[in-house]
Amino acid sequence: MSLFKKKSPDSAPVQADLESVMKKYDKESNTRVWEGTPKIVVTCILAAFSLFCLYVTLFASWLEEIRLTSFVACIVFLGYLIFPAKKGQQRVNYIPWYDIILMLVGTGSFLYFTFNAISIIHQGALFQTYQIVIGVIGILSLAEVCRRSVGLPILLVAAAFLIYALTVGLSNPNFFRRVSYAVRQLFYSKEGIFSTPVNVCSKFIVVFIIFGAFLERTGIAEYFIQIANTVVGGFSGGPAKVAVVASALMGIVSGSSVANTVGSGSVTIPLMKKTGYKSEFAAATEAAASTGGQIMPPIMGAAAFLMAEYVQEPYSRIVLRAILPAVLYFTGIFISVHLEAKKLGLKGLKKEDLPKVLPLLKKSYLLFPLFLLIYLVVTSSRSIQYAAAISIVACLVVSLFNKDSRITPKRLLEALAAGGQGTITVAAACGIAGIIAGTITMTGLASNIISGVVALAGGSVFLALLLTMVCCIVLGMGVPTTATYCIMAATCAPILVQMGVPTVAAHFFVFYFGIVADLTPPVALAAYAGAAIAKASPMKTAITATKLAIGAFIVPYAFAMSPAMLLIDTNVMEVILICVTSFIGICCISAALEGYLMTDMPWYQRGLSLVGGLMLIFPGVVTDIGGITLAVLVIALQFYTRRQSPAIA
Repeated sequence: MSLFKKKSPDSAPVQADLESVMKKYDKESNTRVWEGTPKIVVTCILAAFSLFCLYVTLFASWLEEIRLTSFVACIVFLGYLIFPAKKGQQRVNYIPWYDIILMLVGTGSFLYFTFNAISIIHQGALFQTYQIVIGVIGILSLAEVCRRSVGLPILLVAAAFLIYALTVGLSNPNFFRRVSYAVRQLFYSKEGIFSTPVNVCSKFIVVFIIFGAFLERTGIAEYFIQIANTVVGGFSGGPAKVAVVASALMGIVSGSSVANTVGSGSVTIPLMKKTGYKSEFAAATEAAASTGGQIMPPIMGAAAFLMAEYVQEPYSRIVLRAILPAVLYFTGIFISVHLEAKKLGLKGLKKEDLPKVLPLLKKSYLLFPLFLLIYLVVTSSRSIQYAAAISIVACLVVSLFNKDSRITPKRLLEALAAGGQGTITVAAACGIAGIIAGTITMTGLASNIISGVVALAGGSVFLALLLTMVCCIVLGMGVPTTATYCIMAATCAPILVQMGVPTVAAHFFVFYFGIVADLTPPVALAAYAGAAIAKASPMKTAITATKLAIGAFIVPYAFAMSPAMLLIDTNVMEVILICVTSFIGICCISAALEGYLMTDMPWYQRGLSLVGGLMLIFPGVVTDIGGITLAVLVIALQFYTRRQSPAIA
């Protein structure tokens, strides 16, 4: 009997609570309620936006200013159409008059730029007062869309930088002149809203969001969970291992830690609790694994495209560099849940509850669009946009082989609409991230921050990494993946580059620590969403999730101080050695944190295991020899302890 046809006692209430959990912890889920004819109209508008984006990015050769301003104009229009001003019960088929005004005025401000782009480009720095007012309206309208769809944290950061610019950062004594200059830079140039983040979003990210919407409708999410159940579900603590493997697979196509947690956690968390895991541990496992989806190639929460643009490397090379750190991250979580299961004496799922292998093999065609995408991107046989577009067509083709998930005209419209709606949040966040980066650039604040941190670090790379880590975690709290990385790339990565860290390693470092903000208290949205499903303590869940995700706190230091882990200036043998030693090292660290290997570990064994693991993760002959020595010593002590106390084993 299939696992998904047999419901656990907890499944019904969990399913009933999913929508409320998403609305509480995921701003993107707080949408207006449309039914009947209005719903059809809104769906068609969203689908038309997706088709518009596909046309522009694949076929049109518009002036960049026209392409970007029209794109953001659509985002503002759709933002007010989809997202209400506040949470709570929404009236069906209702949009208040003031939202209609905001929608029209905000959209109009960007369309003004669209239809007057050429004259605005040639008018230089001579802007009329009415043009400045239009710019202010545009910035504020985009900020409000961001508040509704993303949340306040990123706006507070942007507001802080803008206040600094208008009070201290800009030198003109006339306040209106300062405002005028700021608006020109942030609205009428490619140094603010229309900078790299929005540019990359409109060219690359939007196509992959649409691809993800189509892939979801082929039934691949459930297929991933079934694969994970088949591979690891029957082993000790099977459901937790299923959560890790399924979330790693889902991370390939998904870009939201909270959505991943709620989507797969609705199945895995009740099963983990039923198996014997504590509520906090079950929720933390799902949250840590789902957050790790943001670092899993090839999508990496869409940040991979931005990183390729910032560091000026091919996208395929960024994906290749990301593989080993991501595998180490998930290995750490997998080993932790395995040791927890052994410590508690937990069993796996019963054989009759596991999916059958033959039916899964028959559905392996569902993976074709994903493999096709990876092949096209890695071989560079097509541009990134065309690779995603071809993969969308592949989704349509493979859906024909399964009548339950066949993409009919209705589902086609829904997939396009879902892609359009998913783009709103990312684009709004990218626009505000562009404002933050633009403010830093026009005030010269970046050089001041770099100089301050470098002076504070006193020439110590490790101290600079530590200070940067804290900064990334604080700035990344409650901010989406793409926006987080944009902020870090503008504020934190240059600090590490100044300290001698290779550019690619610096960008990977800040990206990782921006992501773990979803797990780190006090704003651990993924952990809180998991806790809501598990009916567990949110703070205990966040702390446990942070412990499980320890790899994300250690591995970045390793590749920042020794970039060979990112395949920088290395060779095949060195990569193999790094893979082996890092794997053993992450196992040692997981055992130390769990306090269990073959049997319970006393404090000194945990200390030896932790030190040995850290030495193995940091590449180097001396550290590898020392780490292996300590690992062997701990294993010998564990083996001896187990032989002496057979009852414990």
